[in-house]
Amino acid sequence: MACRWLAVSCCYAVVLAMPSLCCAQSALPDSALRNVMLDDIFVYGQSSVEYQKDFSQTGTQIGQGFITDNLSSSLMQTLQAVPGVKASTIGSSQSKPIVRGLGLNRVVVTVDGVKHDGQQWADDHGLDIDQFSVDRAEVLKGPSALIAGSDAVGGLLRLYTNSLPVDTLEGKVSVFYRSNSDAVGLSGRVGGRYGRFFYKGGLTAVSYADYRVPADSITYNSYNIRLKNGRLRNTAGNEASAHLRLGYISRRLRSDVKISDSYSRSGFFANAHGLEVRLSSIDYDSHSRDIDLPCQTVNHLTLLSHTDYRFASGGSSLSVDAAWQNDFRRECSEAVSHGYMPKPQGTTEREFRKNNASLNAMFRMRLPHANELQAGVSGEFQHNRIGGWGFIIPDFEVLSAAVFASDKMDVTPHLSLNAGLRYDLSRVSIHSYRDWYKSPVGSGSPDSLYVERSQAMDGMFNALTWSAGVVYDNAGWILKANVGKGFRVPTAKELGCNGISYQLFRYEQGNSSLSPEVSYQLDASVIFQNKHLTVEIDPYVNYFPNYIYLNPTPDYIEGMQLYNYTQARVWRWGAEAQVAYSFCRFLEASVKGEYLYARQLSGSKKGYTLPFSTPWSAEAECKYKFGRRMDGFVAVNVRIVGDQDEIVPPELPTDGYWTLNASAGKAFRIKDYVLSANLRAENLLNRRYYDHTSYYRLIGVPEPGINVQAMLSFEF
Repeated sequence: MACRWLAVSCCYAVVLAMPSLCCAQSALPDSALRNVMLDDIFVYGQSSVEYQKDFSQTGTQIGQGFITDNLSSSLMQTLQAVPGVKASTIGSSQSKPIVRGLGLNRVVVTVDGVKHDGQQWADDHGLDIDQFSVDRAEVLKGPSALIAGSDAVGGLLRLYTNSLPVDTLEGKVSVFYRSNSDAVGLSGRVGGRYGRFFYKGGLTAVSYADYRVPADSITYNSYNIRLKNGRLRNTAGNEASAHLRLGYISRRLRSDVKISDSYSRSGFFANAHGLEVRLSSIDYDSHSRDIDLPCQTVNHLTLLSHTDYRFASGGSSLSVDAAWQNDFRRECSEAVSHGYMPKPQGTTEREFRKNNASLNAMFRMRLPHANELQAGVSGEFQHNRIGGWGFIIPDFEVLSAAVFASDKMDVTPHLSLNAGLRYDLSRVSIHSYRDWYKSPVGSGSPDSLYVERSQAMDGMFNALTWSAGVVYDNAGWILKANVGKGFRVPTAKELGCNGISYQLFRYEQGNSSLSPEVSYQLDASVIFQNKHLTVEIDPYVNYFPNYIYLNPTPDYIEGMQLYNYTQARVWRWGAEAQVAYSFCRFLEASVKGEYLYARQLSGSKKGYTLPFSTPWSAEAECKYKFGRRMDGFVAVNVRIVGDQDEIVPPELPTDGYWTLNASAGKAFRIKDYVLSANLRAENLLNRRYYDHTSYYRLIGVPEPGINVQAMLSFEF
């Protein structure tokens, strides 16, 4: 009774103290970790002892239960509960990963060991991945070029959908509803195993309406825009995805193939394309589920195979992954003339068709003296073609290859060392692009009347990257340190873009003279765990000799603020910290937070931070568990985000905010079946606030208001 009384009192205290708490949403264990007592060790945020001892980089392990209990509108919004991870959002369903303040092509996402390749250069193109298909995930923070190659200078998000089924027939069906956008969804997964053969498949479908914000109007370019019923007009959408995996497994061999397809159609906020919507004949407020212009369709098709063979002796193995991906994206808007461009035909403003073929091979061998050697090769080819009457990036091809090796040595039972080298070679080819209409500028040949937006170029880039680290564990303590070099090949957008990004409210201009981006980082972890307490502190220091970024200027082109790509020396440092305490079987409490400092050391913005830098944030949660198997819970959560006045002119500062959130869940076991119910409420007080990394903030659009999500799942 005393423990139950303490649980209720603690939850009540969190609510009373919310204005001053620095807090975070606690990560809930997955179905395999429902009991937070694992070998008498308290597990926090899926960060098990064995996982942390396995490598020297700062990382977090995420189970399927964590994804279920923190489920949000997109995968990255779901994973924001992990310290150091943020989502850059635009609208209610599009978001991209940010790890320690770095995003876009600085964070690599892999699915079952294969790099997920879409139009990741685009800020408004989210991950085309069904979060219901993810069995587990890992977040590695800091340069991960040794593992994933170019682009992983900020971190690596590993997603796995390849867990093996156990029974001849098993699966899970989930239905859910989100109140803010009136979203309804259905997801089903099924799998089975017959001797050495197995299969897995799944379907997910979601439909959502225009989402609500706690405002009746917004002001954009001094024009007051009314919002009917607080809904952000034309932000509705539909999503559908499917996947199927067939495989064979024996004592030494596992081989499987998977095909997956993800489709979405969504609208952009009607006023995001400027004020022309005032003259449009479209009735945007006729229905909240209409998907009118402007809008986009995205389809991502993936075919991959995985083979893993374990040799008879020596503990050696060989893994081979091959994949082909096709990403198609179309942006449509009303045909309106801009500048010298006449009114075009049709509604297809931009179209991108990207194909990617990749091959990875990894050999692992156990050597004498507790050494574990890994060596491999990888290759990738990207082919992108554009269409439509608008322009932002040119046609391009990228061909890359790499060779790498690493070694891990257990010096003592408590001390291990690891080190590795990788060499990458990439060729980026960009095609010339000229406007399809004439502009009365220039002189000479008639071709000069067709303005060349992008010049043809063919660049070769190479880099040698390395990493080294140490892990020490003893008596509940884990001490880790890692130093590494990362690099990133400039993207086709950074080298050759020249056009308006309407959804991001800016004119973007590339720079063909950019050199490969290089990053050096030192990070460490101090972890202490016992039966009741977990403490983890992860500081890091990061230096870029030539950081590439979009520099905001005071100039305007075609009514949009001009951003141009430039390079500068950049110094960054920060830390994440988390503390979790288990008072008894019924009660857990946790606090976690993060801080980032960045400064440009050269260039026109010397002395300033970087654009869209994430402010400090903190969260606290109190969770009360109940039930004979501790499979029910009620949690109260408070999230605080600080002011962001560290900006790059003419960027504007953003005020801090705090939100109150709550969640509850219960699993009911009926023989061999499990029926589970989850309820999650975000922004309970319907507070009006702005996220500094959200692009809609630029036109005064606040974040979504109160949202209550209910999900019912049946597992068999």
